[in-house]
Amino acid sequence: MSTITTHILDSALGKPAAGVEVRLEQVGPEVRVVAEGKTDDDGRIKDLGPEGLEAGHYRLTFDIESYAAATNQTYFYPTVSITFKVAGQAGEHYHVPLLMSPFAYSTYRGS
Repeated sequence: MSTITTHILDSALGKPAAGVEVRLEQVGPEVRVVAEGKTDDDGRIKDLGPEGLEAGHYRLTFDIESYAAATNQTYFYPTVSITFKVAGQAGEHYHVPLLMSPFAYSTYRGS
């Protein structure tokens, strides 16, 4: 199982956001792309990145602008970036959901 998973809900349309491109980066003195993926029909990426990550700061970046164009919507935020800290403990899982609408978004650490 991937250490990082995500789920995106489009509250304006009231359904999962399918086809959103997502990039996972390790953030430090240099930025390193760890993985890239696209949400499935249920708005999920279940296998973003490796089974383990070293301790450090990471960032998920969601391409909202392309999704908005594909769904004939206008969003204020062309991208959403969420930076979070990984403790680096073996077997730890990080689920980072995104709830978005044209003028707002929210996130939390899920399970």
